[in-house]
Amino acid sequence: MSYARRVGLGIVETGTPAVLVLTGPPTREEVRRRCDDVRGLLRASRAGAVVCDVAGLGPPCLGAVELLARVRLTARRAGGRVLLRGPDPGLLALLDLVGLRFELEGQAEQREPPLGVEEAVEPGDPAL
Repeated sequence: MSYARRVGLGIVETGTPAVLVLTGPPTREEVRRRCDDVRGLLRASRAGAVVCDVAGLGPPCLGAVELLARVRLTARRAGGRVLLRGPDPGLLALLDLVGLRFELEGQAEQREPPLGVEEAVEPGDPAL
């Protein structure tokens, strides 16, 4: 069987990320409910990402960290990712303290530098 070759670019479906508004302080039941929401939003939208509006979470606390960690894990298991909108600087500092780094909405994705790239040293260069 042979198929005719198509001319031009194929159709690519993109979607805008779904937005999930998080308010706080979060309870255990809300954490479960929000994880279900993330799963449903990723299935419904074809964007592969969910934007979590965290401006209403209130003061930074470990409950907010747990909520965001579980939401992120749920999104990753579903093949998606989480972007934060409107985070408090204190929340970002707390997330960084526990080792969780999130992309911010509108921020370019940061990638690791390629492996095996090293700066060349010329003979006779002074040591730093």
